[in-house]
Amino acid sequence: MSKVISALSVSVDGYITGRGPGPGRGLGDAGFLFDWYFDGDTPSKVFDGFKLSEPSARVFDALAARDGAVIAGRNTYEDSERFGDDGSPHPTAPLFVLSHRPAPQMRGRQTLVTTGIEDAVKAAKEAAGDKDVGLMGGGVVTEALKAGLVDDIVLHQVPVLLGGGRPFFRELPEHIWLRLVEAVPAPSVTHLHYEVIR
Repeated sequence: MSKVISALSVSVDGYITGRGPGPGRGLGDAGFLFDWYFDGDTPSKVFDGFKLSEPSARVFDALAARDGAVIAGRNTYEDSERFGDDGSPHPTAPLFVLSHRPAPQMRGRQTLVTTGIEDAVKAAKEAAGDKDVGLMGGGVVTEALKAGLVDDIVLHQVPVLLGGGRPFFRELPEHIWLRLVEAVPAPSVTHLHYEVIR
């Protein structure tokens, strides 16, 4: 069954970027939040060039193999150099960019959605078929949580306190309870898989 999932690298104090993120600067002073993609001996079966620890590869590939579409917010899109104006953060899944501003040069596997998170999730689910929809960016995840659209949250928690940057979660109107499904310790990261309780 298709799910809407957010799976992002995050610091222990809840940041998904460091200070000074932006185009050409990526995650600012916290690019190491993704070091676990490359610090092991196990090649990813989904992403060429990724070599992870065995436990990280198991978790990462299980999630990545299920991705049928990705939704990113505008900040994530711009900070990632627009994924080349026609690409996606995933090797096969199309990208839906949620933004109220036009996105010049968008083409290929990229689609702009300007009418809100519900429409973005609907379009991504149609594209994904029986696969999952992945959410990228704190703003997108927060809006999807507010709308009751998120099924699972995976925190790839890196053992660092950044002290600043962009937070994973923005202000929510109410408490959202989670149920821990799995916790997988790995070198330089702990993978925490939660189900959103509705």
